[in-house]
Amino acid sequence: MSKPKIKIGFLTISDRAARGIYEDISGPAMQEWISKAVKNPYEVVSKVIEDEQPQIEETLIEMSDELNCNLILTTGGTGPTTRDVTPEATTAVCERIFDGFAQQMRTVSLRTVPTAILSRQIAGTRGNSLIINLPGKPVAIAVCLGAVFLAVPKCLELLDGSIIEIDKSFVSQTFE
Repeated sequence: MSKPKIKIGFLTISDRAARGIYEDISGPAMQEWISKAVKNPYEVVSKVIEDEQPQIEETLIEMSDELNCNLILTTGGTGPTTRDVTPEATTAVCERIFDGFAQQMRTVSLRTVPTAILSRQIAGTRGNSLIINLPGKPVAIAVCLGAVFLAVPKCLELLDGSIIEIDKSFVSQTFE
């Protein structure tokens, strides 16, 4: 019997990208990194929405509860401005928050970017979905994913028995 395919949701949260004012580069950056890190086949769900907390909550719930994404990665909306509400939306829909993800992402980011302390990304679970907030800059996305991704397979396995195979050498090199 073959194992079910993993489903990964990619959610870009950006007023300007959602309105077509500029091209979404963060969503594709997440997808490119994951394509190098994940070895087994997976299905992609990708969306671009505005920085509106109710819309973010609704989309996270849809990706988790209806589309059954095992892993949901968000980009954008984690900074200090009043429009940055991704962590609040994520907290509102998650049953459990995993502080270690955020701590590790900031710790690693602070090695090269002093303003990483302003980033408010978090991670948590809703049902069988692991949700991880990432910053909006492609370089920061790679750094943060590299910082935490070695823990993702075990988390997914514990949530619902999902098996995700990763290229540990790729993930480790982005962590250094």
